[in-house]
Amino acid sequence: MKYGFVLPFGDARTAASLARDAEQAGWDAFFVWEPVWGIDAWVCLTAAAMVTEKIRLGTMLTPVSRMRPWKLASETATLDHLTGGRVILAVGLGATDTGFAEFGEVTDRRTRAELLDEGLDIVTGLWRGQPFEYDGKHYHIKPTSFHVPPSPVQKPIPIWVVGAWKSEKSMARALKYAGLLPNVMKDGKHVPATPDDVRAMKQYIDEHRTAATPFDIVWEGTTPGDERAKAQAMVKPFADAGATWWNETAWEEKDIDKVRERIKQGPPRID
Repeated sequence: MKYGFVLPFGDARTAASLARDAEQAGWDAFFVWEPVWGIDAWVCLTAAAMVTEKIRLGTMLTPVSRMRPWKLASETATLDHLTGGRVILAVGLGATDTGFAEFGEVTDRRTRAELLDEGLDIVTGLWRGQPFEYDGKHYHIKPTSFHVPPSPVQKPIPIWVVGAWKSEKSMARALKYAGLLPNVMKDGKHVPATPDDVRAMKQYIDEHRTAATPFDIVWEGTTPGDERAKAQAMVKPFADAGATWWNETAWEEKDIDKVRERIKQGPPRID
């Protein structure tokens, strides 16, 4: 299992400083969230890239429906070159209560799903290079030769996709890419997942995914950094069930010094 840390808040300087701390403390990845209006995720990750050498960097997560796919392809490819191939792109529909309606973004779930699918088609298509063209419901692109950037270092950049368990359509979308960010739904409501849920997801993935490339199941939670045995006991059942990443979150924390302290305590490694 690998271990990431998700920064709950902070400007670009803070992101850079804490990403460096995370690398030194042995975390495998450092993530920032991408708001509708706020501190820019890609500027934060660029700042982090300039002071780190090995740790992977990414978003948690990018709501593709409100992005220009060609801009997202540019940002990710540029950062992948800057880092020597350390970018992870996590995507989903996004939480509409973070300013979607206030800024005129699409809030209809079905339309956002369509934009997500087409957006990912375009991002991955542009990563492969020119000539590229696309004729979808929402986007229409013709090949261009104007300042065409190089393809990313990674072929391709790993994409982790939110998948609603047990929605076949949502899971099928995630299985096309490199990882699953599980969203467990029961009776139309989000519910906490169990290791048994992860085990069932792993079996489903093994039965339905045809690609031979590696595939991650990414879990998130909060562990006590000062109680290593307790933290490991929290993580191990998910690892045993098939999760390949544990992303440490502290969404409710308001004190950046406590965030830094948790980062420096290191990941709850069980291996």
